[in-house]
Amino acid sequence: MKAKTGILWASTALSLAALCAISFPAIAVPESGGNRQDRIAQTIVTLKRSQNRWIEVDLSDQRLTGWEGETQVFSYLVSTGKAATPTPTGVFSVQFKRISDRMRGEDYNVPNVPYAMYFSGGYAIHGAYWHNRFGTPVSHGCVNVRVDRAERLFNWASVGTPVVIHR
Repeated sequence: MKAKTGILWASTALSLAALCAISFPAIAVPESGGNRQDRIAQTIVTLKRSQNRWIEVDLSDQRLTGWEGETQVFSYLVSTGKAATPTPTGVFSVQFKRISDRMRGEDYNVPNVPYAMYFSGGYAIHGAYWHNRFGTPVSHGCVNVRVDRAERLFNWASVGTPVVIHR
């Protein structure tokens, strides 16, 4: 019975992930071409005209801002990707959330990463308990937030919340 339950949960999780990808697709803006910044800027204008919640990450300022339409709700220093492992720019949405997750890469293996909100593949906004260098790019491409602030953001945003990342 346990094996069937596990398969059911895995199947449900995959179905949910597929549904989120269909319902709230990430719209990655290409790095090249003069149109990229215009598309990001137009998305920001559109989101500010709405009353919807959305997240802005400014890579130049290393700052994440939570918005409700044009009203700023909070603004936090973050740590985004280093030059060798940059954070992608573009217009995305929160695809799925995990209260705690293990993150692994070629040169890292971090357990219990808190309040992860994935917006594009393995890229997420999440709490970081292993450093205090917010305001400096130090990550492998994710958006690192102080744990207490990541918790607030996690509880404030839902699956489908737009995420706009720009320089």
